[in-house]
Amino acid sequence: MAEGERLQHQTWSKDHYHISTDAALLPVAKINQAFASSDVYWALPMPEAVLRETLQRSLCFGLYDMHVKKGAPDEVDAGDAIESREKEDMELVGFARCVTDYTTFVYLTDVYFWPAHQGRGLGKWLIMCVQEVIESMPYLRRSMLFTSGWERLVPMYRALMGMELIGSADGAGAVGAAVMQRKGEGFPKDL
Repeated sequence: MAEGERLQHQTWSKDHYHISTDAALLPVAKINQAFASSDVYWALPMPEAVLRETLQRSLCFGLYDMHVKKGAPDEVDAGDAIESREKEDMELVGFARCVTDYTTFVYLTDVYFWPAHQGRGLGKWLIMCVQEVIESMPYLRRSMLFTSGWERLVPMYRALMGMELIGSADGAGAVGAAVMQRKGEGFPKDL
């Protein structure tokens, strides 16, 4: 199995939540609705075919709340194979997308959580899963991201991903975007 294929079939489970890197599970229309909302300041919605292709060409992390069907037992084992579950039983509650060559570079973007599911530690868990995948890439030179969340997100990405601030774009300090990176195992040690 090629490295990209392996990374696109990762799963994690916690309580009744499930994270999958299978882009085929992502509800394109719901992601587009998020892009159309005022919560997402960095993107605009796209034609669904374009968004679907974008997701298929990226390493995506979908965080799902696994619902209990009516008449089913009260507890759901999120560890059950997600492929055996019906998409109607899964609600996308968080999302992150990585632009990558699956070997030397990762750019983290489009990190979003639906407001009703914020404040439960799910965002930190998702970012830790992203970092776990990044750390499994032995030739990775660097991972990068941009964020405008100077007070909240810069410290979080620093703590959870080992990201370091390398600059700002579109202004300085809290006005612009923070540019962050983490050097990987494939980065020359003498630079």
